[in-house]
Parts: sequence; structure tokens; C-alpha cells
Amino acid sequence: MYLLLIFVVYTIIHSPARAAELVQSGFVGISDAAGSIGAFMTGLIK
Repeated sequence: MYLLLIFVVYTIIHSPARAAELVQSGFVGISDAAGSIGAFMTGLIK
């Protein structure tokens, strides 16, 4: 757990632009997954 925290802090300090890209990619993935779940639930209701 500590190694993950150290890696995250190192990445943010060493390459903030890359860290921002990774966070943005993560949020895009979560958003896409939520949209897919919503479409699936809508399909079940119809």
C-alpha cells in the first residue's frame, strides 16, 4: 500500500502532465462504464 502511495506521489512530482492524463483516462473509463450500465438497465426496463 505504501509503495503505491510513493509511486503516485513520485509520478505527480516527476511528471505532472502525465499524471493528469492518467487521472483523466481513469475518469473517462468510469464515465463510459456508468453510461454502459445505464444503457443496460434501460434495455432491461423496455
